[in-house]
Amino acid sequence: MNEVYVSITGLKLKSFWYTPLFYFFAVPSFEQARKAKGNKQTQTTTRNGFHHTLTVWDSKKSMLNYLYTGSHKRAIANFRWMATGKTYGYVSVSVPNWDEAIKVWDKHGRDY
Repeated sequence: MNEVYVSITGLKLKSFWYTPLFYFFAVPSFEQARKAKGNKQTQTTTRNGFHHTLTVWDSKKSMLNYLYTGSHKRAIANFRWMATGKTYGYVSVSVPNWDEAIKVWDKHGRDY
């Protein structure tokens, strides 16, 4: 496998009451990522109260082109007041499974 850019995010809602609003922003962002140029894989899971995304890109540039546009840009602006969490991105020659991804995220992630 060629090198890919892996991005892992985990957000925990500050209140249960934010759940509908979270999904209002998260679902369109997920769909935008899935369809974005350079995206190879998009997954989500919830573990230990954190809503995680794992995206795999052909390059960091492709991920950055997605990051601050469209639905994801609106989500970023709103998640700051409704959730806490961390994000981490790195170049890899393999795609991690969820257990590996969460270990890497937990160890290296920076506060969101």
